[in-house]
Amino acid sequence: EDEQIVAEIMERRFFPDHIAYKTWEGFHFAGHDIRITEATDCYGAVVWPSALVLCYFLETNAKQCNLVDKNVIEIGAGTGLVSIVASLLGAFVTATDLPELLGNLQYNILQNTKQKCKHQPCVKELSWGIDLEKNFPRSSCHFDYIMAADVVYHHPFLDELLLTFDHLCKNDTVILWAMKFRLEKENRFVDRFQTLFDLEMISNFPSLNIALYKAMRKGRMKA
Repeated sequence: EDEQIVAEIMERRFFPDHIAYKTWEGFHFAGHDIRITEATDCYGAVVWPSALVLCYFLETNAKQCNLVDKNVIEIGAGTGLVSIVASLLGAFVTATDLPELLGNLQYNILQNTKQKCKHQPCVKELSWGIDLEKNFPRSSCHFDYIMAADVVYHHPFLDELLLTFDHLCKNDTVILWAMKFRLEKENRFVDRFQTLFDLEMISNFPSLNIALYKAMRKGRMKA
């Protein structure tokens, strides 16, 4: 079953018929062909398989996870694929990443969502753990969903990443997080994450070494 679903996910990817002056990949989600411009010299400007896993989940669970008119923020948006798919599914999306990635992110989002979405997504700088209250004040920022694909890897900002999740997440916010397991240091982040959030694995793809999680804040009021 894992290999069958992974094959279906990977079939959503297509490549150019000829070499272009810009590197790009194509994807098919939410009834649209999506063309993503990449940059091979930067981790954040390449589409990683975790993003495809999350996009596939959003599309195939569109009824259970209805994004229409929902307020969504993607952290570490990279090339913007997840944000684009969430926008095509009806969400109001804020796509965030580091300053040096915003140009390519803005380009991809504009090229793939203009006049196609109910709500035009916006792009905003977010450096994890920095100026969170200034740029995303708790009193006025409320997100129904936080989305993240492959944000946990070998980098020195795991403390800041956890702080960012904590700041952006309200009691009723749902986190959808696709993670590729690599090294023990990154894997330990899951244990730390669970000190603040109730974590549920909703999909697992051993052949990709990727798990998809749903999380909500611990101690929230439950119906």
